[in-house]
Amino acid sequence: MSVDHTEEAGTDTAQAVEATASVRYYSIAPGVRVNVRSGPGTSYAITRTLPEGAKVPIYCQTPGTTVTGTYGTSNIWDNISDGEFVADAYVLTGSDGYVADRCG
Repeated sequence: MSVDHTEEAGTDTAQAVEATASVRYYSIAPGVRVNVRSGPGTSYAITRTLPEGAKVPIYCQTPGTTVTGTYGTSNIWDNISDGEFVADAYVLTGSDGYVADRCG
């Protein structure tokens, strides 16, 4: 029975590595410290603040509060960690639209 458990754990680990390998990192706008929020909007609590020059992964994106930032005005929010979002208007993605799958 322990052999089956080990094989399953190995498969889960391989899938996690594969999923992580496909995540791209993006730069936060220069000279800006960006608030990380617990949800996709300015009404959500600030969980931390990213320092100038930070790079973030984008796991998925979702619509939320419209924000005007360095890279324009957008209602797209980037999920950068479990329960953590930043306004896409402050992230250099090279696009005005979605660059990752929608959250959900």
